[in-house]
Amino acid sequence: MDRYGLICRGIYDRPDITQRQLAQELDVSLGTINSLIKECIADGLISFRQEDGRYGLLDKGRELLERYRVDGAVIIAAGFGSRFVPLTFETPKGLLEVFGERMIERQIKQLHEADITDITIVVGYLKEKFEYLIDKYQVKLLYNPEYSCKNTLATVYQARKLFQGRNMYLLSSDNWMRNNMYRTYECGAWYSSVYMKGETSEWCLSYNKKGLISSVDIGGRDAWVMYGPAYFSAEFSDRFLPVLEAYYRTPGTEQFYWEHVFMDILNGEADHRLKEAGITMDIPGSAQLDIYVNRQPEDQVYEFENLEELRLFDQKYQNHSDNEAMELVSSVFNIEESEIQNIRCLKSGMTNKSFLFEIRGEHYICRIPGPGTEMLINRREEKCVYDTVAPLDITEHVIYFNGDTGYKISRYYEGVRNACADNWEDMEKCMALVHILHDSKLEVPHSFDIKERIDFYEKLCQNHCEALFEDYAMVRGWMNTLLDGLDQLGRPQVLSHLDSNVDNILILPDGTLRLIDWEYAGMCDPIVDISMCAIYSYYNEEDADRLLRVYLGREPEPQEEYAYYAYMALGGFLWSLWAVYKSMLGEEFGEYTIIMYRYAKNYYRKIEKDILRKL
Repeated sequence: MDRYGLICRGIYDRPDITQRQLAQELDVSLGTINSLIKECIADGLISFRQEDGRYGLLDKGRELLERYRVDGAVIIAAGFGSRFVPLTFETPKGLLEVFGERMIERQIKQLHEADITDITIVVGYLKEKFEYLIDKYQVKLLYNPEYSCKNTLATVYQARKLFQGRNMYLLSSDNWMRNNMYRTYECGAWYSSVYMKGETSEWCLSYNKKGLISSVDIGGRDAWVMYGPAYFSAEFSDRFLPVLEAYYRTPGTEQFYWEHVFMDILNGEADHRLKEAGITMDIPGSAQLDIYVNRQPEDQVYEFENLEELRLFDQKYQNHSDNEAMELVSSVFNIEESEIQNIRCLKSGMTNKSFLFEIRGEHYICRIPGPGTEMLINRREEKCVYDTVAPLDITEHVIYFNGDTGYKISRYYEGVRNACADNWEDMEKCMALVHILHDSKLEVPHSFDIKERIDFYEKLCQNHCEALFEDYAMVRGWMNTLLDGLDQLGRPQVLSHLDSNVDNILILPDGTLRLIDWEYAGMCDPIVDISMCAIYSYYNEEDADRLLRVYLGREPEPQEEYAYYAYMALGGFLWSLWAVYKSMLGEEFGEYTIIMYRYAKNYYRKIEKDILRKL
């Protein structure tokens, strides 16, 4: 690190700075500072006025500083922030307020105070929420298309061109700095660090007498840890980014942080990892990277790990989070928000978001409808079904259900597991549970009309995109043929679940079963439940045949076979349209769309080949 540059920067920042203060900032003795100041004066970088004891920066000193001017900042803001649900269901983590100020805005203003205005925010989750910052602070937004499936290594990769040949800060939108630690000039690459006593799972670093970081380990005790912002000098980026780009192309690094690359270089593991991937390149040594520890005092840098930590820091979040779900739970249980504990995100479903929480030792789940579901699901009808089937005692224990909003709070079962589609003992129990529903003779005033649903989803998709699948017109004609055939059969109608797949069937520790998530339930042909279970389980033809026989307890009649495989085809077609529409809303389901479409085609062909001749 250029000590002349540091002295010039110190005088630029504070013309009245003392030798003692300079010594503290550079972490050197007063004797060393005295010698360095004399050298800077002799070299024409600075001046000293005896009359007021103030230093001055001369033209040569200003010229020296210009090479260290910070060109801009990249702020990472693409992630979901799962440990802050339900707040982050509505608001990206970086836009949460701390003491009435949004975390990302605090950092932007601190950067502006240091005359750093070229700021790019890398966005992903709820990207539209950041758009207002363009007008308010003249920032730029860079979209990371991999935000939902990869970690910050990929984020920095997406922004790599912004670092090339430039001096840049790399920040996280959800950091909070008490005092402004950004400067107009930086004299060497660094990573912010705080000291943590006791055991820690943070990234612990070692550094030499010059302050250069020499190694990094995940976890440790009584150590300085990597915590908060980082600064990349142009020289550091020139050496570091080629290795990061190679890591990005290396399989198995999808969930790596960018710091993984840095750690592997320092610890001598990068060369081995890349060679295993067939990549040969010159890896810089730790001395070549020249990145320093930037030790920060206690209570300066905050990386809130979860909502509980934020609650402790900002009392507002104890009882006034301004979050609809938290306010609802507080109202339903007649408690203060502070009593809602151990909140964590559950695996998001295809239609809903949900989180687990604890109140007085009991655990519950709150379901929040996902984007666009108000067009897809009638919540009043869903509530009607729950009310109707309540006497059967086969659903989850619902504490609260709002038929207008779709918000639902239910009991969480400890030690529960989902039924397993490959376990035929499980599937026999599942089919027995479905029989309880079908044989109950319960009725609701609405039906599930698969023809109407296909027409509906088709229209939604075509409003966004003219072309669906290349052979869509042909396959649509096949589905019309199946629908006409079902109409001619005149199959019975009973209360059906329509989504009785293994993910919606819970097996409790005492062996009892619960059928959950009745969003699509209504009056329909009972055999549709078996068809939907088969396609959701990704069953092949042999397993699909077996499931039908398990449900019936006998060999199927030709009409039952036709209905079963027709609904498998129609269900596959319907859910492929559903998945296409959801992807248009920003929710992607990978291969699910194609698998469902294949069911539509394959089982239409099976009916033509094997079933029609039996009727």
